[in-house]
Amino acid sequence: MAVAQFSVVPLGTGDTSLSSYVAGVQRLLAGCGLKSQLTPMGTVLEGPLEEIMAVILKAHELPFGQGAARVMTLINIDDRRDKPGSMEGKVQSVLDKL
Repeated sequence: MAVAQFSVVPLGTGDTSLSSYVAGVQRLLAGCGLKSQLTPMGTVLEGPLEEIMAVILKAHELPFGQGAARVMTLINIDDRRDKPGSMEGKVQSVLDKL
């Protein structure tokens, strides 16, 4: 199971506020079937990598439909295959070491 963090950044919108674009992505994620977590700087997804990438592609396209002239999407992927993992497990592993 993969964990990916991504941020969709619309450019050329004429406004510095991005919350309406973030809300659009969150609406998409609500129906995608993957576990997700909104953070102050992006969104984390957990699931099969192929499904994650398909959802991120859809999220990347959303701002164009809202009038953005350019979209930059940043993606970090942790695809560990030697043992199962989860968002919570990764955090707990660090907390256990504190």
